[in-house]
Amino acid sequence: MKILILKLKRIGDLILTTPALLALRQAFPDAHLTLCILENCEGLVPALPCVDETLVFRYRRPNLQLLARLARGGFDFCLDFTGNDRSAFFSLLSRAPRRITWGWVKRSRHRQLAFNAFVDSSVRENHTIDHHLDLLAPLGIERRDVPVTLHLPSGAEESAARILSEAGIEGRYAVVHPGTARAEKYWLPERWATIIDHVQGELGLPCLVTGSSAAFEQAHLQAIRAKLRTPWRDGSGKADLLGLAVLIRGATLLMSMDSAPVHFGAAFGTPQIALFGETNPFAWRPRHDRALVLYAGQAQPLTQFEPRAKPCPLSDLSTEAVLGAISSLTQRLQTAHFSHS
Repeated sequence: MKILILKLKRIGDLILTTPALLALRQAFPDAHLTLCILENCEGLVPALPCVDETLVFRYRRPNLQLLARLARGGFDFCLDFTGNDRSAFFSLLSRAPRRITWGWVKRSRHRQLAFNAFVDSSVRENHTIDHHLDLLAPLGIERRDVPVTLHLPSGAEESAARILSEAGIEGRYAVVHPGTARAEKYWLPERWATIIDHVQGELGLPCLVTGSSAAFEQAHLQAIRAKLRTPWRDGSGKADLLGLAVLIRGATLLMSMDSAPVHFGAAFGTPQIALFGETNPFAWRPRHDRALVLYAGQAQPLTQFEPRAKPCPLSDLSTEAVLGAISSLTQRLQTAHFSHS
């Protein structure tokens, strides 16, 4: 059996598709799984053990080899997790006898023509992991609890060790990831600085600040640095995707916006505080018991998550709320440690 999986979205979306990939592999251990992704996700491929073959769409290029591979793939099934024009075209090009996507794609008169099976699962009413698992129903796979699965290669571990050494960090540390690809998700630099100073000064936990080398993100990081009173330990622009994943896996604490690091932390059960504002944490939150989710406009970490919540600017998230979450998570971890010792 040959199965084509189309996931042409961002890194976080791909990470949250890994439970569906694992469920496919468990249900069909001898199947050949071909995953088609965007080029910005290519760095994640070595961590996806369930996939036999990866096809990469590259922007501003003809992608002739990719199109030819799809056309001659001999696929039995095509699972389109994306639901856009490009993925509809790729699905049709694959000529798989069973081409499966979401029920809401039928709202597009031209996209729906590429498919012959539709799954009713609301992207708004489900956590993203569960939403992805629902797409497997036509293959006889029921939704169940499947973990996010990433296998990190040794090369990524060596890269992470080098970054920590260059930052002068030995032993326990925190990872702080203040940036994303979307500037509207940024928290105020002075508030990040206060949090880093607290963690480094009061908790004695060195903070490695991570991020991309993009100019707009670097400007945000330098604005944070300018407000700091404690040492700046810079890991930004130094780690690739899997190196960042290793750094997060080994961290005592992760603090980040709702971007890929949140999902890395969830994959490894890293104690984490996730900051949400413009996006609803209902669909994207980490779901392990060592994670606290803060939502702009709320003074306390969320314990109830609603599929329809009013987005708020992150400026509505106070420094006191994050400091309180750090204290609460620290106490929770200490209690868990002593109860198991």
